Amino acid sequence: MKHLLGIDIGTTSLKGCVFDEKGNEIASVTKAYKLITEGEFVEFPAEQYFSLFEEAYEELSAKTHIDAFSIDTQGETIIFLDANGKPLMNAIVWLDNRAKSEAEEIEKHFGMKRVYEVTGQTEVSPGYPAPKILWLKNNRPDLFSKLDKIMLLDDYLLYRITGSFTCDRALYSSSLYLNITTGEYWKEMLDFIGINERYLPKLKESGEKIGEYKGATVSTGTLDQIAGFIGSGIIREGMVSEMTGTCLAVCALSKVIPQYFEGIKVPVHYVSKGRFCLLMWAPTAGMVMEWFKNNFCSDIGFKELDSQAEKIPLGSEGLVFAPNMCGSVMPQKDSDLKGGIYGLELKHMRAHFARAIMESVACLLRQYLEYINIPVNEIISIGGGAKSKVWLQIKADITGKKLMTLKNKETGCLGTAILAGVGAGIYNDIENAVSSTVGYSDYAERKVSLKDADEFYKKYVAFDEMLLNRDEHLMK
Repeated sequence: MKHLLGIDIGTTSLKGCVFDEKGNEIASVTKAYKLITEGEFVEFPAEQYFSLFEEAYEELSAKTHIDAFSIDTQGETIIFLDANGKPLMNAIVWLDNRAKSEAEEIEKHFGMKRVYEVTGQTEVSPGYPAPKILWLKNNRPDLFSKLDKIMLLDDYLLYRITGSFTCDRALYSSSLYLNITTGEYWKEMLDFIGINERYLPKLKESGEKIGEYKGATVSTGTLDQIAGFIGSGIIREGMVSEMTGTCLAVCALSKVIPQYFEGIKVPVHYVSKGRFCLLMWAPTAGMVMEWFKNNFCSDIGFKELDSQAEKIPLGSEGLVFAPNMCGSVMPQKDSDLKGGIYGLELKHMRAHFARAIMESVACLLRQYLEYINIPVNEIISIGGGAKSKVWLQIKADITGKKLMTLKNKETGCLGTAILAGVGAGIYNDIENAVSSTVGYSDYAERKVSLKDADEFYKKYVAFDEMLLNRDEHLMK
């Protein structure tokens, strides 16, 4: 049986997992690292990314044979190379905000409607590659004059590993210079930021073979969020993944790009030709439950808290919680929005609070499903929140959708390993690979009445809107 390696390179750690053809995990390794931060600047030495990859690969190959591998990475981290293939400076990490004025310049020139219709992005962030290239041109002409190649992190690693100057389209949606409808570079944007296509890698689909490394087939990877999408088994319309970790992340597969409207918040990411990922998120979700447990329930564990919350009926006997403790991103963007509690009475105990927090995140999930307004049949639940059967049931009750959890929790690495298997010809396509590797461990369907679920949800939405429309005197 072939062994497939998926490498996931996040913001502060690298994780590699080897799977067999059926998706069983054989071996894994994790490498942590620290970024270099100074004010708005966030960097990391580009060559150290490659060194970390080499270390991880050697450790894993010492444990088991590797037949094929692929890499997924964080989006937007950019690396500039000279004619000798050497980095001109540290990699500029996606968190870096030095290019604020350049981002404003791009938005003013093109307008958000045009940017969205071409790239699928709902903002021009200073962390995106196009503003960073313009920053280099405006602020470091000495380096810009030596520029020969511009790569995102995944491209750079593939270049170092195979010598191939290629990239996968799925990583480039938020570059602001990929046209996601054609799958080609957006020439108008390249002209505006002062480069042409010769500086950029050749565009390919995810899961295409590009070379070999120490006897293993190397294939193009994808954006880390898309890798998790694939590893969750999201292969057809009507399927959505929700990850309740520190934050809440909701990804939906769509064959169409939603029409632009003023204030649109949900970005669209290229997955493959004619397939797109709609990505939504909230800054706080599991973080709120952890905050509550650590500060008010330190004498018990999460399982006991689950058990107590399970005994409380839907609606937490009138207690409504708003989880916006770090502001709101979507559907409404309000960085000053606060969390809140409504309906508090003497009868309420910590079990009510725990359940109310779970219900608030479930209501956020329903809000997001209504906001994207596409048919949803199944929701794949991942992240720490998926470990709670109580929370899973609450989400099913409030959304009215079937929620399922996965046998394999390393969805990012598995999704990338699937791409490796497709590129190596082990699977015919991604759909065939998913059916061979992704298994489900648990599920939940609505148990409460539709009327009760809708009445509670309306109460939550009304409280949320009250907080959004708070009077000015409350903020004094």
